[in-house]
Amino acid sequence: MSAFHLIASLVTVAAFLAWANYRFIHLPMTIGLMVLSLACSVLIVAAGHFGFAPIADLSLVIRAIDFDETVLDGMLGALLFAGALHLDLGRLIAHRGLVLALATGSVLLTTLIVGVVGHQLFTMIGLAIPLSWMLVFGALIAPTDPIAVGAILRRVGVPKELETVITGESLFNDGVGVVLFILLVELLGGEAITAAVVAKLIAVEVLGGLLYGAVLGYIVYRMLRAVDNYQVEILLTLAVVTGGYALAHSLHVSGPLAMVVAGLLIGNRGREFAMSETTRNRLDQFWELIDEFLNAVLFVLMGLEIVILDMEPGVPWAAAIAIPLVLLARLVSVAGPVALFPSGRRLPRGASLVLTWSGLRGGISVALALSLPESPFRDKLIMITYIIVCFSIIVQGLSVGRVTSRILARS
Repeated sequence: MSAFHLIASLVTVAAFLAWANYRFIHLPMTIGLMVLSLACSVLIVAAGHFGFAPIADLSLVIRAIDFDETVLDGMLGALLFAGALHLDLGRLIAHRGLVLALATGSVLLTTLIVGVVGHQLFTMIGLAIPLSWMLVFGALIAPTDPIAVGAILRRVGVPKELETVITGESLFNDGVGVVLFILLVELLGGEAITAAVVAKLIAVEVLGGLLYGAVLGYIVYRMLRAVDNYQVEILLTLAVVTGGYALAHSLHVSGPLAMVVAGLLIGNRGREFAMSETTRNRLDQFWELIDEFLNAVLFVLMGLEIVILDMEPGVPWAAAIAIPLVLLARLVSVAGPVALFPSGRRLPRGASLVLTWSGLRGGISVALALSLPESPFRDKLIMITYIIVCFSIIVQGLSVGRVTSRILARS
C-alpha cells in the first residue's frame, strides 16, 4: 500500500470515528477517538481469531506505518508548536523556575523511581527485566501529554496560573524526556557514558535546541513583520514546523524544544507586534484545525496499534503494578518543586494532586517504546507502556475534570 493510500485510510477512519463520537458518545474528541479505535481493534482481533476478519492483512497494513517515526519526526513538532502558540509567555516567565524544575527534575525523578522500584516489583512477580531496561522504561513513560486535558481543565475553571504550569511543563518535558531516553538507550548498547558525554549531549541537544528555536523564531518574527498577508504568514509558520524541524534533526539539536521556543516567540511577540487582527484570527483557526486533525489521526493510530501487539505472560500483572507506580512517582516528583518554589506556593492547595492526575501519558511514550532496540524485553515493555497510556487517556482523561473540581473545591 502506498503512502497516499495509508494516509487516506487513516484520515477516513478518523473522520468516521470523530463523527460517531460527536453524534452518539459525546466524549472529548481525542479520548472518544481513542476509545472507538480501541474498541474497533478489539473487535477485529476477536473476529480474526474466529476467521471472520482478515487479521493478517490488516496487521501488515498497520505494521507498514512507522509509528515512532510518524510521531517523533512528523507530528510532534507541529503539536508542540501549536500548543506553544497559545501559551502566555508572561505567565510562563513568572513560573519559569517551577516549570523548569518540573520539566527536568520531575522527569529525572520519575525515571529513577519507576526504574528502580519497578525493577524490584517486576522481579517479585517473576518478570525479570534488567535495571538498565527499566530505567529506559522510566524515561519513556515520564513525559506528560496535555492534548486531551487542556480544554477540560479550562471548562472546570482551573486558575490560569495552574493551567500555565501544567501546559508549560508538558511542552518542555517532552524534549527533556526524549534526550534522557536517547542517553539511556546508548547505555543499553554498551556505549561508554562519561560525564563529558552527558554534558555534551545536554549542551548540544537541550541548550542547542533552545538556542536554535530562539533564532528560528526571531528570524520568522522579522519576516512576519515585513508582510501583511495572512496566507504568506501562515505558510511561514508551516515552514517552521517542517523545514525548521528537519534542520534541527540535521543539526542534532532537540527539535521538540526548538518548536516550543519558536512557538512561544511567534505566538507572543509575533502575535503582538507582527500580525494584523485578520492574521491572528486566521492563524489561530488554522493551527487549531491542524492540532485537532493531527490529534485525531494520532489517537486513531494508537487505538489501532493493539492489532499488532502481543499480550505476553506476566504483562497484565506488570501493567497493573506499573499504573499506580507511575502515578505515585509523578506525585512524588511534582510535590517537591510545588512546595519549594515561591510560584508553586501561590498555586491553589492541592495543585500537586491536580498535576499528578492531569499528567496523562500519550503518543510520545508509545512512539519511544516502539523505537526500542530489539531484545527479549522490548515487546513486554511496549505492551506495558500501551496499557498505561490507555489507562491514562481513558480513565484519567475522562475523570480529570471531576477530580480537579473536587480538589479545588476542598482547597
